[in-house]
Amino acid sequence: MVKKAVKLDPDDELIVGEVGPWASEKHDRLRKYIQASRGARAKFLPPAGRGGASYIELYSGAGRSLITGTNQIIDGSAVVAFNAGRASGHPFSEMHLSDLDARNSSALAQRIKALGGAATTYVGDANVVVDQVMNAINPYGLHLAFLDPFSLAQLPFSIIERMLRVQRMDMIIHVSLQDLQRNLDKHSRVGGTLDIFAPGWRDAVDVNQSTAALRAAFIEYWLEMIRSLGTHPATGIPLIVGEKNQRLYWLVFLSSNPLGQKLWNDVQNLSGQGSLF
Repeated sequence: MVKKAVKLDPDDELIVGEVGPWASEKHDRLRKYIQASRGARAKFLPPAGRGGASYIELYSGAGRSLITGTNQIIDGSAVVAFNAGRASGHPFSEMHLSDLDARNSSALAQRIKALGGAATTYVGDANVVVDQVMNAINPYGLHLAFLDPFSLAQLPFSIIERMLRVQRMDMIIHVSLQDLQRNLDKHSRVGGTLDIFAPGWRDAVDVNQSTAALRAAFIEYWLEMIRSLGTHPATGIPLIVGEKNQRLYWLVFLSSNPLGQKLWNDVQNLSGQGSLF
């Protein structure tokens, strides 16, 4: 088996990832929310407040990515978040960034440092690293987590449960509808991806229905699990449409604070979202 060549950014000679062209849209929504929430963040930063304001990623990548099929290299979400926080006048007091690949974590740490910042970086499976991150952050601070895994299997529900134990944890979660649509039969097997992503779904969802109805019912069950933790997914969640007019992913915003919900909805383009499937 021939190993895939490692791509480097000619500007800094560090490793880059590879993303689809729609990644920029995800990043734009992240950037807008960080800008809109600057006032809330300021209340937790010295000298006005205490506890700090942290930014968390458990699937951070290398900090720069090549758009598939092009020569264009863009900032990754963690770099976008760092720059957005600084531009808002109220930067994050801490950044906790992790990736399964040590090369990605190392490259990202170097890139944040080159921008004049600092980050605590981790290497490992998100389901393990999440405990390290939760032990490191101030439980009285304000926290924003951006969870952008490549597939549903990489986001066990236990990660969301553990992160939402902190009082002020806002979360933007990427749900791969593309993965759910393409692999529903495989993922729905006993012990498969859906059992990891949303434990107990078989007891609540009728599997003897159309494929589209099953997918929609499964997602609704997952949302209900989140609501049971005391927080609520924002309404008007954007759906991103690919080149062939298929649903690619879904950004879900979670916050127990009504202000967070309002800010998220304010920065979204909520028109023409259509049905989930």
